[in-house]
Amino acid sequence: MFPLPARTLLRRGQWQGPPAARAVLTYDERFLRRKRIECQGGASLMVDLAETVSLDAGDALQTDDGRLIEIAAADEPVVEVRGQNLARLAWHIGNRHTPCQVEADRLIIRQDHVLEAMLTGLGATLTPVITPFRPEGGAYGHGRTLGHDHGPHGFPLAHAHG
Repeated sequence: MFPLPARTLLRRGQWQGPPAARAVLTYDERFLRRKRIECQGGASLMVDLAETVSLDAGDALQTDDGRLIEIAAADEPVVEVRGQNLARLAWHIGNRHTPCQVEADRLIIRQDHVLEAMLTGLGATLTPVITPFRPEGGAYGHGRTLGHDHGPHGFPLAHAHG
């Protein structure tokens, strides 16, 4: 069977009712524009959006025939970061333009041995965990942290790249 075409993204809160299917995607898989994805239950979906987006858990893709496909965040291997000064640890992670999930008592980052060594040196306690990764969006309107070479900022408080 051919994959169902989906060209419409509905953010959490913009749709209601039971979804026709559910797609469970990792952090990397949720960043897309045009891609074939598999839904639970075996249905295939051909996503063809106007621009690249970062899908969030609770969003839905609408197929051309009106069906809603709910997006869920898949469990994946990440690292839990805890420490006495979580704000300081978060600053060091952010200074490296690294995706980070910020919670009240912990930070979640992707596995990265260099970053992990730095955080350990700063006194952090690191624990490998398997959980959905839902980091904060990028600071410059990208919706994702895309690394330092991220193009024009478009507002007066843009930082310099000297």
